[in-house]
Amino acid sequence: MSQGKFTINIEDRSLLGKTSKRLPVDKMAAVYYGRKEKATPIVISKSEFKKLFRDAGESSVVTLEGNGKKIEALIHDVDFDPILSEPRHADFYVLEKGRKVEVGVPLHFEGESPAVKTLGGILVKVMHQLEIEAEAKDLPQAIVVDLSQLTTLDSQITVGDIKLPAGVKAVEDATEVIAAISTAKEEVEAPVAVDLSAIEVEKKGKKEEEAEAEAK
Repeated sequence: MSQGKFTINIEDRSLLGKTSKRLPVDKMAAVYYGRKEKATPIVISKSEFKKLFRDAGESSVVTLEGNGKKIEALIHDVDFDPILSEPRHADFYVLEKGRKVEVGVPLHFEGESPAVKTLGGILVKVMHQLEIEAEAKDLPQAIVVDLSQLTTLDSQITVGDIKLPAGVKAVEDATEVIAAISTAKEEVEAPVAVDLSAIEVEKKGKKEEEAEAEAK
């Protein structure tokens, strides 16, 4: 899946106050920085960011636009309010042209496994994102995994089986399993029958022993 175009407007934080507590209700504090870019505090729209984070995630290139600049970056970290679950601060990592970055890209499962449909197998998704290395211009928004490859009960899809876009390299070992078919079924043990006669005999025997002891 190719990258979409994601943009968010930024403002100089110094124009609206130094702390997030002094920001308007729909504004939130953020910062962008990079290997050759100094940390710069900014302010963004909270509602815009929530939509951006939902659509772009942490693996899509985002353009920070404002203050006469257009900066390509990745959403690097987001701090959420523990009670309201609302974002209250975001870190953007600025990308360098021509320099590769490592990011985790979501896996998008498509198709239907014949082993599940006709053989009664159980689909097991081992991985849900793949660590890749690529230049910013080549970063995919998601990587497609074709489940129709799982045709038998011992089928599996490994990292090496995935067709990656041009310019993209997997960081994980090619033998790492992404998805597989399982035939395991939960076994329920039958309850053990209780021998009541044995219990009665045991109780009776104890009473006789106690009576004999008293008689002595």
